[in-house]
Amino acid sequence: MKKKDISIVYMGTPDFAVPTLEALNNDYNVLAVVTLPDQLKGRGKHLLPSDVKVKAEELGLRILQPRDLRSERFINEMTELNPDIIVVVAFRILPPEIYSLAKLGAFNIHGSILPKYRGAAPINWAVINGDKTTGITSFLLKEKVDTGDILLTKETRIGNTSTFGDVYNDLKELAPILAKETINLIASGNYTPKEQSDEEATQAPKLFPEQCQINWNQPARVVKNFINGTSPTPGAWTMLRGQRVKILRADLESGNKLEVEQYEITKHAWKVGCESDYVQILELQFPGKKVQTFNEFKNGWRGDAEGRFM
Repeated sequence: MKKKDISIVYMGTPDFAVPTLEALNNDYNVLAVVTLPDQLKGRGKHLLPSDVKVKAEELGLRILQPRDLRSERFINEMTELNPDIIVVVAFRILPPEIYSLAKLGAFNIHGSILPKYRGAAPINWAVINGDKTTGITSFLLKEKVDTGDILLTKETRIGNTSTFGDVYNDLKELAPILAKETINLIASGNYTPKEQSDEEATQAPKLFPEQCQINWNQPARVVKNFINGTSPTPGAWTMLRGQRVKILRADLESGNKLEVEQYEITKHAWKVGCESDYVQILELQFPGKKVQTFNEFKNGWRGDAEGRFM
């Protein structure tokens, strides 16, 4: 079966899913793109399209934006398309009446090495938990979210000061490679999916800003991983001079002279005392201001060289 003879319906919404759409459109027959309806965003509450819709329009592809994935209209549209394969990257949970319409199979690409980190925020939690590696998994769709049989995986390294945003970008570039390899595997018919072990599964629930206040009364390694794992969104924060300041990248430094929450700003570093050792602040953001590196912050700082976060 030639690549251009393989018909695909692609489903995705955020920028994470855009490189994969571009790659698949180059190699396969993309019948249509399914994405979320335009959303009200910004201060003016204007209707704005998803990143995937913008790219699909640029590529001249047919676009479907169902509000109800179980609606008769959407089911009929998908039935008429009659795709060989449905590819899902960062979309919604598909009902069986939709994913079962793919003649050869329907698969999702998930941002972890399953069964680890099932849920909405797998990349965040991999960094928060101090993992040294993570990756992406392609798996066949089942009704229960993130539980389908595994097809392929690809790994990437998590650096000492890598943030959620850094790893997200790494995986975004790996996703097109994995998607194409998975399509070719399914089209060949020569594969044996691997069943997931529920006993090995961990949950990765979505994180919200109100959950992200930094607790400095923990080991510095834990604090550092939490800061990096929530950066740039939703963003770990602490209070300084009555302002909620986001700390967006941190490193670890050994030593124990500072008390918990006490900080010291020198020519070379901004150190904060934790239960054990220090956290060194590398990037931060004050309300209404742009993200600053430590050097950028230091050059404009007019406050005390020592103080305490509250």
